[in-house]
Amino acid sequence: MGARRGASVLEVRGFTKKFGDFVAVDSLSFEVRRGDVYGFLGPNGSGKSTTIRAVFGLVEPTEGEIRLLGRQAGGPGGREGVAGFVDAPGFYDYLSARDNLKVLAAADRRKGEPPMARVLETVGLLGRERDKVKTYSTGMKQRLAIASALLREPEVLILDEPTNGLDPGGMRDVRALIRRLNEDSLTIFLSSHLLAEVEQLCNRVAVIGHGRLLAEGTIAEVVGGDNGRPGYRLVVDDAKGALRILEGGTHVTGASVADAESSDGLGGEEIRLAVGPEGPGPVVRDLVAGGVAVLALVPARPSLEDLFLELTEERS
Repeated sequence: MGARRGASVLEVRGFTKKFGDFVAVDSLSFEVRRGDVYGFLGPNGSGKSTTIRAVFGLVEPTEGEIRLLGRQAGGPGGREGVAGFVDAPGFYDYLSARDNLKVLAAADRRKGEPPMARVLETVGLLGRERDKVKTYSTGMKQRLAIASALLREPEVLILDEPTNGLDPGGMRDVRALIRRLNEDSLTIFLSSHLLAEVEQLCNRVAVIGHGRLLAEGTIAEVVGGDNGRPGYRLVVDDAKGALRILEGGTHVTGASVADAESSDGLGGEEIRLAVGPEGPGPVVRDLVAGGVAVLALVPARPSLEDLFLELTEERS
């Protein structure tokens, strides 16, 4: 593909879009790198679809700039090497899947024979390609939409809510397909309001709300614990005694301790704490030496959902 993994393929710099007095997107900036499955996460109405339309050159920025594979989005050759869909893709229900793809390939006016059989096999529809689309399930139609994008043999695939409206089986199939495509060196920009989907699929994420960027980075960076230190849930038989030992500051270097809380179902009282680079071992040793029984030690990395709710509620 020519460029090294990690090079920028999509740069959004200060993108603002106004519709009259309404500000749909406000000074949005982020970067997608080659090889990413990049999650673009936000609730409905947050500006995700407006941003994707601008990336495709369908919406002109009021302010700012969007560059795609080094070219200005919407400019000459702006869509070369890029494919995908925004909102729900539509097909002719009375035509077969193969005929729908032929129509789309002809409209695209690309040179050469489109790789019809290959993309149908990739999305798991080979053998059903002559069936009319009206006989397809919602999940099959979504995979057909991805097939239509793959006809362009893109370097960057942009998907807007690809599992929206699917049953659990359909969601599983589309997620598995996205993973395979990324393993085959395709960079994927995935817009979604589904927190679990982004956390399962994406290595980097931007969280937006009300058209503004709320957080960006790797999943670990975005949901990182106290000052980036590993967090744990510690269940003990004597929380007050444990806190006296830990808060003394002479036993555990770099540990910080939250208030003790009752723990449901783990048979003890819970303490939340973040530890330094030495890990949780010294904490456990100090507690045992001080006569406190450690019943459980569980990593307590906050979820993307926790962060999303915190950010959107703070700025609503």
